Amino acid sequence: MEDKKDVLILAIESSCDETAAAVVKNGREVLSNVISSQIALHTLYGGVVPEIASRKHIEKINYVIKEALDQAGVTLKDLDAVGVTYGPGLVGALLVGVAEAKAISYAAKLPLVGVHHIEGHISANYIENKDLEPPFICLVVSGGHTHLVTVRDYGVYEILGRTRDDAAGEAFDKVARAIGLGYPGGPKIDKVSKEGDPDAVHFPRAKVEDAPYDFSFSGVKSAVLNHLNGCRMKGEEIVQADIAASFQKAVCEVLVSHAMDAVRDQGIRKLALAGGVASNSTLRRMMQEACEREKTAFYRPSPILCTDNAAMIGAAAYYEYRKGVRHGLDLNAVPNLRLGER
Repeated sequence: MEDKKDVLILAIESSCDETAAAVVKNGREVLSNVISSQIALHTLYGGVVPEIASRKHIEKINYVIKEALDQAGVTLKDLDAVGVTYGPGLVGALLVGVAEAKAISYAAKLPLVGVHHIEGHISANYIENKDLEPPFICLVVSGGHTHLVTVRDYGVYEILGRTRDDAAGEAFDKVARAIGLGYPGGPKIDKVSKEGDPDAVHFPRAKVEDAPYDFSFSGVKSAVLNHLNGCRMKGEEIVQADIAASFQKAVCEVLVSHAMDAVRDQGIRKLALAGGVASNSTLRRMMQEACEREKTAFYRPSPILCTDNAAMIGAAAYYEYRKGVRHGLDLNAVPNLRLGER
């Protein structure tokens, strides 16, 4: 993939509650990465309110893009393409980014490259790990998705397993709400778990019989709720930190064991983490230890690149752009877009 000319891509991400824009050079060098988060606003409601998220994206998107261009020291004339997340995600939120990207593409006569959000999360690993190239195994763990994927080549994915019910991040949010931590659940459970005993309560580790790489997290979530109800009925003390730590350990053990099974079975000794839950400190530590035992190279983005951002979209857009992928002005938001679909 040698090319004499640098490729500069303006990337836009608005799939949930972060309005983000970035300028990325050659898929791996981030010149700017601007994120406007709505977490404080949605915390008031205990979770993301799609209508509010969409309205906030409309308010913020022009400012975020201008800031990204200014920080990178470039103008629209310097760009080679515009990349944008078009799915999966909240349809109203996605539409704001897609409409903005199409307007810039049309006005500045720039090629338009639609990007799959999960492909963006996977591509975040390329930014800080300059030596990482396919093939590798990637565990994608976020609020809406839990996928175990073989990355065969840039933009070429084989899904080995996925969740049958709740995504890992979704289970974190629901358990956090149940034990009184509130939203956002993942970071709060990660923090309070440091003060708890991960072996205080044994919660189940689910296996899907006919699909060894698939995940199921509704059972462990229900087990936490049942434990809480049992404690209340018996008048026993509920130790928030112990429950959080025990739940977190149960989820992380399943994620790590499935990932290591894939590494061994596929014969690919490279494993990457991706998605918001990939910033969880316990998961990162347990995966690091497992990879060292298995003599497997371990890659993970910095926490800021695990949560939704536009730099990862720019990285993914670059490899799509290099393959000749172009979208027309009929590009639309696809809220349930599956990995590997175009």
